[in-house]
Amino acid sequence: QVQLVESGGGLVQAGGSLRLSCTASGSIFSINVMRWYRQAPGKQRELVATITSGGSTNYADSVKGRFTISRDNAKNTVYLQMNSLKPEDTAVYYCNADLRPRVGDFFYNHWGQGTQVTVSS
Repeated sequence: QVQLVESGGGLVQAGGSLRLSCTASGSIFSINVMRWYRQAPGKQRELVATITSGGSTNYADSVKGRFTISRDNAKNTVYLQMNSLKPEDTAVYYCNADLRPRVGDFFYNHWGQGTQVTVSS
């Protein structure tokens, strides 16, 4: 079965940096769009960054200029480099991908389990 597994979360001080990784594994034919979402307690899940198979990126205004999304297609991995972290960045971060399994013709949306990022002041 297909899995997305995040890593790299943790506790950092305001102004610090963290890099999240998410690797897809299983019977995958191809991966189209990959995304990072985050959800803080009591708040809706929000889209943080998006990257297409061709490398085009988009960011939420709240993280633009501080976060960078990238991917390594050979490793089926998406990264989120987070710099100048703020306490308001504290959330569970989830990776998300539209991928096509080896069996079938459609892309399906998959989620990782999430990784906690806590930024202290």
